[in-house]
Amino acid sequence: MLLTISNIYLVMLIYFLIISFYSIMLTCSDKRLAVKGSRRVPEKKLFGAALLGGALAMYITMRTIRHKTLHKRFMIGLPVIIILQTAAVVFAVIKILELI
Repeated sequence: MLLTISNIYLVMLIYFLIISFYSIMLTCSDKRLAVKGSRRVPEKKLFGAALLGGALAMYITMRTIRHKTLHKRFMIGLPVIIILQTAAVVFAVIKILELI
């Protein structure tokens, strides 16, 4: 398969959609377990999904379902991750465009 710019963008988009969906499901699952009083999703797992690219989806989900909104670790940490990931994506896109 020839790796073109449009293919790279398509792969990046598909990856972002998958990790975002996973992050949303993980966050909703943790909320559901919290309501039931069951064993919760570990914070390491939540942050792991955020660091892999799901921070934006996770942050929006947490705000929407009012989950962990009083935890500064998440309400400050996720926006910081989002800013760093956005900068990394912008940098990568600029570098890819320089190759053209």
